[in-house]
Amino acid sequence: MQWRRRHCCPIKMTWNIKRSLFRTHVVGLLSLALLFTIFLFFSHQDWLPGRLGVRENPVAYTMRGLRPVKERVEGNQSSLRGLWKDTAYAAAKPPVNFSSHQSEVSSQGMVGLDSSLSANNTNTNSLHREMGVGGQLAPQPYRYVLNEPYKCRDSSTFLILLIAAEPGQVEARNAIRQTWGNESVAMGLGFVRLFLLGMASSRSGYPQSAIKEESLQHHDIIQQEYMDTYYNLTIKTLMGMNWVAEYCPQARYVMKTDSDMFVNTEYLIQKLLKPELLSRHNYFTGYLMRGYAPNRNKDSKWYMPPELYSSERYPIFCSGTGYVFSGDMAEKIYKASLSIRRLHLEDVYVGICLAKLRIDPVPPPNEFLFNHWRVSYSSCKYSHLITSHQFQPSELIKYWNHLQSNKHNACINMAKEKSGRLRHRKLHWENLR
Repeated sequence: MQWRRRHCCPIKMTWNIKRSLFRTHVVGLLSLALLFTIFLFFSHQDWLPGRLGVRENPVAYTMRGLRPVKERVEGNQSSLRGLWKDTAYAAAKPPVNFSSHQSEVSSQGMVGLDSSLSANNTNTNSLHREMGVGGQLAPQPYRYVLNEPYKCRDSSTFLILLIAAEPGQVEARNAIRQTWGNESVAMGLGFVRLFLLGMASSRSGYPQSAIKEESLQHHDIIQQEYMDTYYNLTIKTLMGMNWVAEYCPQARYVMKTDSDMFVNTEYLIQKLLKPELLSRHNYFTGYLMRGYAPNRNKDSKWYMPPELYSSERYPIFCSGTGYVFSGDMAEKIYKASLSIRRLHLEDVYVGICLAKLRIDPVPPPNEFLFNHWRVSYSSCKYSHLITSHQFQPSELIKYWNHLQSNKHNACINMAKEKSGRLRHRKLHWENLR
C-alpha cells in the first residue's frame, strides 16, 4: 500500500504549480497560432525572394484553383456556359479603322501596362498607335514591313513553324535555323519556318536595317507595324495565324512556339502528326492547362484585372511555349478573335477563342511530350519529347548536335552508362572493405 501511494497515485499539486502549467499551455497555444498565421500570410505573397520560379510562374501560381474532377470531365464547353454572359469578352465594338493610322484606346486600360501603352502612343506616325488592352482588332490592322507571301508556293505544305521572337534575338534565330528549324528535319515534307517580329523600340539599339539584311538572306521573317513588347504577344500570335490563313491556307499543320524553346521537330512529325494519316480538322493540342484561376496580384507580370476578365476560371488552354493545330484552325481562331476583347496573356486568349468556337484542345498521346519548363537533358529523354523550355542559343546547338549523333541508340547508350556507373560503385565499395 505504501508503494502504491508513492508511485501510483497522482501527486497533489499546489496552486502555484497549476498556475504555472496553465500559463505554459496558453503560451504554447498562442505561439502555434502565431506561427500558423505567419505561414498563411507568407504562403499568399508573390514578392518573397527565392519563390520567383514557383509563384511568378503563371501556371504554378494558379495551381490552387484546380477544377473539381467532375468539372474537368465535363470539358471546356460545359464549364463555359455562363462565361460569355460574364465579362470574359465584351459585346462587339465597331471595327477599329487603322487606315488613317488612328486607333481608340480602350477606356478599360490594363493596370500596370501604362509604360508599354505610353511607349506605343508616342511612337512616330509611321506606326499605328497601339490599342489599349481590352480593345479589338480590325480584320487587317497592321501593315507588313517584311513579308514572305510566296513562302507556300508548294501546295503540299505539311508543317509551318510560327516562332515568336524579338527583333534583337538574332543569335536565337540563327541557332534555330541550324537546329530544329532547319528544313532537313522535315524529311522531304513541305516545311515553312517563320519568325514573327514587331517593331523594335528606339531604346533597344537594334537597327531595322540589320533585320532587313537578315530577311534578305534567309527569307523567313514576318514583321508588322506593332510594337514588339511582351504585352503585344497576343497580337503577334494572331498576326501569325492571319498570315497562315491568307498566304498558306492549304497547310496541314501549324506549330506556334517561342525562340527560347527546344523543339524535337522530327519526333513531332513522325510520332504526333504522322504524315501517313489523313489530315485532321479542328485539331489543337499541346500542354493542357485545366481549371486555372486568373492572377489577381497587381505586382505580377501575369496580373489579370477583374474588369477585363471577371470569371474565376480560365477555359482550357494550351501553354504558349508550344502548341500544334491543324491548318484550318488558323483562320477560325483569327476570325473568332475579332469579336473578343484582347487580353495580353496570349495562351489564355487563344483558349478563349477555342471556347467560343466550341473546340476542345486534345490531350497529346503522352502528357510529357510538351513541357513548358526546362527538362534536364539526356539523349534518351529528349528523343521522346517535343518541347523543352528556356534554352540559350549555345545550349540549343550543343544539345541538338548531341541528340542527332545519338538519336538512333539514345536510350541504349543511357542504359550502358547507367550500368557502367553501377559497376563502378560496386567495385568502389568492394575496395573499401
